[in-house]
Formats: sequence, structure tokens, C-alpha cells
Amino acid sequence: MPKVWLSRSSDPVPEDISAYAESLEISEFLARLLWQRGMQGREAVQGYLSPNLRLLAPLCQWPGLEEAADVLAQGLRENRPLAVWGDYDVDGVTSTALVKSFLAGHGIPVMHHLPNRMAEGYGMNVAGVEALYERGARMLLTVDCGISDFAPVARARELGMLVVVSDHHLPGESLPDAHAICNPRLRECPCPALAGVGVAFFLMCALNTRLAEGTGMRLDVRPLLDLVALGTIADVVELAGQNRVLVKNGLLVLAEGRRVGMAALKEVSGYAPAAFVGAGQVAFGLAPRINAAGRMGRADLALDLLMCTDPAEARRLAALLDGMNEERKNTEERIQAEAMRQAEAQLHRNALVLYGDEWHSGVIGIVASRVVDAYNRPTCILCREGEAVKGSARSIGEFHLHEGLTQCADLFTTFGGHRLAAGMSMPPGNLDSFRERFAAIVEKTIGTEPLAAHLRVDGEMGFELASDYTLLKELELMQPFGMGNSEPVFASPPLVVKSRRVFAGKHLKLELLDTRSGISLHAKAWRMADEMSPQIEGRRIRLAYSPRIDRYNGGATVDLRIKDWKPE
Repeated sequence: MPKVWLSRSSDPVPEDISAYAESLEISEFLARLLWQRGMQGREAVQGYLSPNLRLLAPLCQWPGLEEAADVLAQGLRENRPLAVWGDYDVDGVTSTALVKSFLAGHGIPVMHHLPNRMAEGYGMNVAGVEALYERGARMLLTVDCGISDFAPVARARELGMLVVVSDHHLPGESLPDAHAICNPRLRECPCPALAGVGVAFFLMCALNTRLAEGTGMRLDVRPLLDLVALGTIADVVELAGQNRVLVKNGLLVLAEGRRVGMAALKEVSGYAPAAFVGAGQVAFGLAPRINAAGRMGRADLALDLLMCTDPAEARRLAALLDGMNEERKNTEERIQAEAMRQAEAQLHRNALVLYGDEWHSGVIGIVASRVVDAYNRPTCILCREGEAVKGSARSIGEFHLHEGLTQCADLFTTFGGHRLAAGMSMPPGNLDSFRERFAAIVEKTIGTEPLAAHLRVDGEMGFELASDYTLLKELELMQPFGMGNSEPVFASPPLVVKSRRVFAGKHLKLELLDTRSGISLHAKAWRMADEMSPQIEGRRIRLAYSPRIDRYNGGATVDLRIKDWKPE
């Protein structure tokens, strides 16, 4: 759908912005950009551009953290064998790896359980808790899950286990009966949007202090930040405040390539082991390969890779994950094509509920996001899984998905999520009722007319600035980009399309001439081969684009990423 380009901010820039920029030792261009994004004071700008670890909040400010660390320390003093229950996605796998790595540094072995997505689904289950007890676990720590797992937590308590829940998902009206619960959503805290791996990191920092009281040894936790960066970026939480500090510093650790498994993961993703990778490269290169293992029911392989210390074994595991990712992409492309055909037949409604009996539950969330991108409608993608129908939903800014699904809660066996993403399961017989009720709920909220998608634009930029390496290097100070800190997008002056080339079947590379400055640059348009047909050559257009420096293979070239376009 065509997008409406909106200015990111209407805040007037002060007349003395030049002097303000000089006092901060940044360009006036960057000062204007940051001002219009709400960073309107020296302290705010310095904290944003230099998010040092000293800006991390004191541990006592995180809800339940001190109590959770006390329980874990008590259990370890009592020599209780510890088991960690994680999730099968990147956040859960990195959380599990972080806890195991930290405690291994203290000489403490840890069991773990990562559920099989197809056989067990999300979260904890009683059978898995009982299996851990049979293996000898007498203390249980959840990471990235547990806040709604009442029965499994109760069963662990019945078996005499100490139970600590560390999670970041929204709690319900009541909480599980754990000995301690740490979750940034429980009360006001420095960063409610912390990822599960961020919660696990702070919990291990608090435990580090308690273990040092007994052993005299305090572990350096900074090498764990590469795991925090990977999990936080993959979980698509806001990259602002505390998350920005964690991710910015974690990317620096990731660039060092000291973790053997991470170095192998970077290599198989097309990067040198010691290359710096930004948040986008993590999100679209490294994270999908970790996620692919969980989507295909083999999350343990991803954990094995992150914990691996043998380079040859790490390369073998990374190759396996790469193969799984290729399988995932092929499956995703097939399901997406089928889902798009169904969506075309439902465009008379302002909500889409799409179903395929044989669709793979591991990729329907990705497909739902693509359908929303294409049609700007709240979308649920569902498939058959055993005796149930399982679904994954994505939304648009105008519709609060979790609130809408709550009105259908009587149709679900389970459901959960937040404003823009959710999941659910239901008996097959409820599918038709859900389709009608969900569409009615959406249309009652946002109306029956299709809504135009919006694209926030930071201003206009011609190619004389887009080709300025000094300016592009300065824009890199704004990284990492993601939710809550989107990459700057600029509107171009009139451009002429000099050439168009398709690569990988669906992406485009264009050569464009800025008629005002006379400068030509290359730009990439991802998944736009059908949208920008061969007839676009020779035409005048305007772009909404993000400029960056491409350092692939050691060189440095200007790379424009097209977000949207309009005929001139």
C-alpha cells in the first residue's frame, strides 16, 4: 500500500542551533536531527551518543531482582542443583546461555530445558518440570518465561524445589507462587521494555555480588553483553534508555569475536569473526539463524553453538543452523505466497484471518508481519497443530492487539501478547467464529475503510549530503537502530532512475541521478521488484531512504536503502 510521508517532528529548532551544536562538538545537521527527535539538552544528547555502562541503573531499582538473587544464592549455598528453563526463541536461548556461562565462570554446573516448539509450545509445562526433578534439579530458574505458568510453578513447589521466575512479559492479575519473581513489568522501573536476556543479565549481576561474599571472586560480566545484545535486538524491544546502553556495549563485545560460537555464527552469516556488526545485521543475519533452530524444534542446537568452545564444532553447528535457516526461508516463502492469495480475497474487511492446514507454526509470525506490511491491516495467521489451531497475530499502531483479542478470550485455549504482536490457540471448531468476531472488533475500533500506512521522515536530503562520508560516519553515532530509535529516513529531491537490476529474485538495485546536484548513487530496494517494474527506468521519482556506509569486503561505499518511493 502507498504510504503517507509525515514529518517526524514539528518541534521548532532554536535559532542558536549552530552554537548549540558547536558546544556539543557535533555537526549542526546532527544537532537538528536529534533536537527534532526529542533530545533537547546537553545531558540527553551526551547520554544518547555515549551510552556508557556507568549509565546502567542500580540493581535495587529493578522489581524483585534483589529478592530473586537472594533465593538463588541461598539455594546455591545449600548445594541445590540448579536447572534453567528458557524459551526456544533468540531471547530465551541467549538468556539460558548467559546464565549457564555466568555460573560456569563460578564453577557451578547448571541443567537446562528449552521446550520443543512443536511438541511443547511456549512456556513451561508440568511434565518438563517433573523431568528436571528426576534429573536431580532442586532449584528452578525461569528466563524469558514463567510469569503466567501457574501450574508448572506450583508443581515445582510441590516437589520441594526453590523456584525463581525471571521474565519480561506482561503479568496477569495474579502471579505464580514462586519463591521470588523479577520482572520489569511488575512496577515502575528504569526500563519496563527490558528483554528477557536483560532481566537475566541484571539478575546475574546481583547474584555475582552475593557469590563474591562467599568465595571472594567477582566475575567480570562484561563479556556476557554480546548475548544481551543479540537477544535484545532479536526480541524487537525499544532500543532506548537502558536497552540502548546494553545493546551499544554488547555490539562492541560482539565485534571482538571472542565467543567461539558467536564468531562461527558471524562467519556463516557472511561477516568476518572480528567485524563490527550493527543492530540491523544482527536482526537480519545472526538472529534468524538462532531463531531457525527453535522454529524447527531444535533450539538446543542454537544453545550448543553459543556455549561451544571448540572452533571446529562451532563451525559445524553454525552450518547446521544456516541450513535450517534456508529451510525456514523456503517454507516461509511458500506460506507467504498462499497467505497473500487468501488476503486478496478478504480485502473487503479491515482485518485478515488467514488459515492453512499444513502451514508451519514456526514461521506464521514472520508471514503475519509481511501481510501487515503489504495491506496495513491487523492480521492473524493460523495453522493446524495436533488437535488444535495455533495462531500468530500482528497489528498496526491504530489497533491494540492484546486488548482486541481479550474480547475473544472465550474462544481460545491459550493466548497472550501485547499491543502489536500476540499468539493464541483454539479448538478447530472456533475458527469461523473467531474470524467474524475479530474482524468486527477491529472494524469497531478503526472503522471499515482501509487506513493508509504512515512513514516518518526526518527531513529532506539531497545526494550532496547522502554522499558525504563525514556526515554518514556521524549518523552512525545514532546506532543501534530499532524500535524506539528508528534509523533516520530522508526524502529525496527529484531523481532520475538511470538503471534497474533485480537480484535474488525479489530485490532491486537502482542507479539514481539527483538532478539538482548532478550526483549519481546506487540504492537497494528490498522486496520491491514487483512494485518497481522495468518501466521505472528513465522516470523521475522521489525516494524516502536511509543513507549508510557499506563496508562489505573491507571497502567503503555509499549505500542507500529505499523505504518508499513516489512518482515525480
